[in-house]
Amino acid sequence: MKIAIVMGSDSDFGIVKKGSEILKRFGVDVHLRVISAHRTPHKAIEFAENAEKEGYEIIIGAAGKAAHLPGVLAGVTLLPVIGLPIKSSTMDGLDSLLSIVQMPKGVPVATVAIDGAENAALLAVEMLSIKYCELRAKLKEYRAEMALEVEKKDKAIQDINR
Repeated sequence: MKIAIVMGSDSDFGIVKKGSEILKRFGVDVHLRVISAHRTPHKAIEFAENAEKEGYEIIIGAAGKAAHLPGVLAGVTLLPVIGLPIKSSTMDGLDSLLSIVQMPKGVPVATVAIDGAENAALLAVEMLSIKYCELRAKLKEYRAEMALEVEKKDKAIQDINR
């Protein structure tokens, strides 16, 4: 199980790190890269063309502003690409979201919420769980832990109101 998280800039790392931590929690081998669709386009294409041969099963592409990176990667690989729009200073990430989600017919990019690194990672784990059954069990445990946390918070709020 090997996933690449490619970010357009190292300034995206604070967001990307959250997804990386979740993938590691599930035992997924994560490789982080900084490759720009605009400043290093040949490197982006080379990476995507060789990703499957390098053993990657899914690519998460994180990008802000014009956010072409996930689309460029998806355009040259048959691996699933998950787009992670990063909040930018100009349009609060809406520009990134629209750049990623509005892919042309035939070149899909699954897209999560702006700064939604955790959901990008969990979507990748869900995809991998089709092939790796042990991930499905871990996902069930993860969801049960989330439910338990909500129940604890609910009880704490109820206790305050008494």
